[in-house]
Amino acid sequence: MRIDIITLFPELLSNSFEISIIRRAIRKKKVEIFFHNLRDFSKNKYKQVDDYPYGGGSGMVLMIEPIFKCINKLKSKRNYDEIIYLTPEAKVLDQKMANTCSLKENIIILCGHYKGIDQRVRDHLISLEVSIGKYVMSGGELAAVVFCDSIIRLIPGVLGNESSALNDSFQDNIIAPPIYTRPASFNDWKVPEILLSGDQKKIEKWREIKSTEKTIKIKHD
Repeated sequence: MRIDIITLFPELLSNSFEISIIRRAIRKKKVEIFFHNLRDFSKNKYKQVDDYPYGGGSGMVLMIEPIFKCINKLKSKRNYDEIIYLTPEAKVLDQKMANTCSLKENIIILCGHYKGIDQRVRDHLISLEVSIGKYVMSGGELAAVVFCDSIIRLIPGVLGNESSALNDSFQDNIIAPPIYTRPASFNDWKVPEILLSGDQKKIEKWREIKSTEKTIKIKHD
């Protein structure tokens, strides 16, 4: 998979992709990630990429021209499966969406800023809009990290245990059961006896029951 991220702050992203699972995926050559500074596509000598909104109002808006130039340059070199804009106004990222996006070969991610982007970008250049939650952030960079992490870990060969991602919460619209590790007793807080029994059939049944209980609780909260 190749991911191209268009951003005003590539330095904010670079360190985030040098840790944990994402770094492992890059080193295994399962994914390539490239950052593109939107200011490099400004025709303005001050590298301006934003302007006041037509019709008045507060805040600044990212202009269409530098975004168009950047996306066009990338598309001239390869085909892209999705051009994604991260915005709180979109459908919220869930496991089903992450699974679908993890199967893509090439994607572009556009990080918004200020009051947003010129609507014509959304109308004519973007193929998928994604939200990580119904709240506003200063920019789309942190959302891009969240989105990328959620899909990269699903690429075959990235995780050490291939079945690990399949057992994640939400894969079947079910929350994962409680998990424990050593020691079996700490501060007199004990691991459930069933998990120490060695009876795998009973353990799986217990996990199924606990998953259902957690799922019902979250849906009712």
